[in-house]
Amino acid sequence: MLISCGDALIDFVPTRTAEGREAVMPAVGGSCLNVAIGIARLGASAGFVGGLSNDMFGQMIAAHAAASNVELGFATRSDHQTTLAFVRIVGGESQYAFYDAETATRNWTYRRGSIPFDKVEAVHIGSTTLVNDQGASETKALIADARQSATVSFDPNCRPNLVKDKPAYLARMAEFAQDADIVRMSDVDFSYLYGNETYPARARSLLAQGASLVVITRGIDGAIAWHPTAGQIEVAAPRVTVVDTIGAGDSFQAALLFALHKQGRLPRTQLRDISADELRRALSFAANCAGMTCTRPGADPPRIGEISWGW
Repeated sequence: MLISCGDALIDFVPTRTAEGREAVMPAVGGSCLNVAIGIARLGASAGFVGGLSNDMFGQMIAAHAAASNVELGFATRSDHQTTLAFVRIVGGESQYAFYDAETATRNWTYRRGSIPFDKVEAVHIGSTTLVNDQGASETKALIADARQSATVSFDPNCRPNLVKDKPAYLARMAEFAQDADIVRMSDVDFSYLYGNETYPARARSLLAQGASLVVITRGIDGAIAWHPTAGQIEVAAPRVTVVDTIGAGDSFQAALLFALHKQGRLPRTQLRDISADELRRALSFAANCAGMTCTRPGADPPRIGEISWGW
């Protein structure tokens, strides 16, 4: 099983009324839930770890996850409300206003011993859960147990409007990156975390700290990856008609983990030996999945029957 730990929420995505007025439409989202759904839709066993509310929106999230065969047995149910996020597209990028006080996600706690990590191939972490102290602390405890047998995937998926103390947040993201085997982030996240540092310089630093794969996604400019032996690999983004970019990065992440899994290269020891050709195929597949997600509103990653393998 591949599991994703973090946020599950409701995105209110932009739309238009019949009269042309701005409106919003509720859609299930949350970066880490999206990753779990993306993996499951492609055909691998996937589970979600995090806080789920018993409220109306929590029921929407649970139904959405179940429809894609995501295992929710590791999630923690509570009567705390669901996180809500209102989305606007500005300059081609999704911008968010979060309503996240005292929510099920914010109050999630890791139940030690509840996850059979010997049956888990990889654990993905990231996004809004890591902004607050409790979420970060609980995730660190989970990763400490998971790292003994599972590959750790990390996407910071930064949300600057939630960050109150940027230096502390940067230090926290650096700690999670040090514990990860796979580090992926968008070019926007890279700029927020590392300023004017060059991609290759930061990638070399992360590889030296122990990561086996570093990936930067750059929207229409495609993705670049660095690996200790496969070297630097660049793939193009597919040319598509973009409806919105919500969930595109999550779809890329899910598809990358799925492709590595299908190649037998996701376990830590196998990931270190991946060839340049294998890595290029996995990255191209991930880019195509992200591109398809951009052609429809909200975080709606493709199912395996909708996408070409490319190998």
